[in-house]
Amino acid sequence: MHLKGISLTTYKVQKMGVVLFCLVFLVGIIMDSKGVEGRKTRAVLENFEYVAMNCRSHSASITDFGGVGDGNTSNTQAFKTAVDHLSQFQSDGGGLLFVPAGKWLTGSFNLTNHFTLFLHKDAVLLASQDMSEWPLIAPLPSYGHGRDGGGRYASLITGSNLTDVIITGENGTIDGQGEMWWQKFHHKQLKNTRPYLIELLYSDGIQISNVTLINSPSWNIHPVYSSNIIIQGITISAPVNSPNTDGINPDSCTNTRIEDCYIVSGDDCVAVKSGWDEYGISFGMPTKQLIIRRLTCISPTSAVIALGSEMSGGIQDVRAENILAINSESGVRIKTGAGRGGFVKDIYVKGFTMHTMKWAFWMTGNYGSHPDDKYDPNALPTIKNINYRDMVADHVKMAARLEGISGDPFTEICISNVTITLAAKPKKVQWTCTDVGGISSDVTPKPCDALADQGADHKTECEYPKDPLPIDDVKLQTCSYERKRYL
Repeated sequence: MHLKGISLTTYKVQKMGVVLFCLVFLVGIIMDSKGVEGRKTRAVLENFEYVAMNCRSHSASITDFGGVGDGNTSNTQAFKTAVDHLSQFQSDGGGLLFVPAGKWLTGSFNLTNHFTLFLHKDAVLLASQDMSEWPLIAPLPSYGHGRDGGGRYASLITGSNLTDVIITGENGTIDGQGEMWWQKFHHKQLKNTRPYLIELLYSDGIQISNVTLINSPSWNIHPVYSSNIIIQGITISAPVNSPNTDGINPDSCTNTRIEDCYIVSGDDCVAVKSGWDEYGISFGMPTKQLIIRRLTCISPTSAVIALGSEMSGGIQDVRAENILAINSESGVRIKTGAGRGGFVKDIYVKGFTMHTMKWAFWMTGNYGSHPDDKYDPNALPTIKNINYRDMVADHVKMAARLEGISGDPFTEICISNVTITLAAKPKKVQWTCTDVGGISSDVTPKPCDALADQGADHKTECEYPKDPLPIDDVKLQTCSYERKRYL
């Protein structure tokens, strides 16, 4: 048979050839497309486990929102968009924002409810040097003014009226790039208060864990007017001459747990606060039910643990145990003065080891620094029931400097089972005590007479509560994260 001069056999062969050619061509396109796409979008499975107060049902990466981790591109809007996107899952298991390896430049951004910010071990959040990326906000109501004066620059990572918010990771880094701010502060070029790295306000259920904070412009971690807080496994580092780079400052907070942290600071490693003079008195929100354990601190010009000086709302039931201080100015310091009002009471410290200190104990009743001239000089603080026990210190210049307030003595101080070994060139007088009263037992060198020695036959063990705080009942759970990342 012939078809238009072509035999049927020839036609079938030609048709098969065309079909085969088309198939080969299509397969080639598909394979090539997959090859090209494979180079562009090869799937890599990211998965890890972490511990948290709550796990999340939804997740996203900052790269999903245009984030660029080159250290130069601003990601402020990417972070804001990402948090806004994940906020839709507040009532559906919450959201996790993953920050992968890279250097992510950003200004201030807010978190949301039922939210986790997770930093990869090689992720670095770089605080922007562009002042326009730091909005101005009002002073805290319990302070009346920014701590440096004026208003306040918003913190790098912040949020208000939040529930269940977590900042954690694999020890990724938050770098405040504080040198610019420190220089402006030293040269009096700032009219407003420097930003902090992390500040969460009026919030409940906070976890900050397993991240490294460096070079903060000012304070590092500042939970304020908040409750049920866990700060765990944090590393904080700043030059020891950097101004006001406090480590962790719980401020008018209830039920807080700080543990397993390492801090090198230009100011107090932990500073417990509750408002400033008349503003703190009026606001009236104390810090209470605070436990600090397994803290290591280096702070040559400040305290390992400071109570105050902004304590006008009151500080009560603070417990500290298993603390290591190295090359620091003082172990525990109470800072207050006329005009502060408020109280510091029911303070319990045990298991404190100190190496190379200026003072082991320091109480200051003449601390100045007022927000304005409206404070009441007759607003006197109450300092009582302060307990220190089971402590050792070496290379100490002076055992204690305890200075209360005339007409308003610090009372019910108890120090027991404390051994202090002096430095090569110690102060001639090891204990100075004015306007204080209490007892001591088994303390070397011998305390001042104001702390009456109970004698070998009446050894006294200063109080330390045996009942746990409610925050100790909060257990972390193991969570998992898994997603495909395309290269």
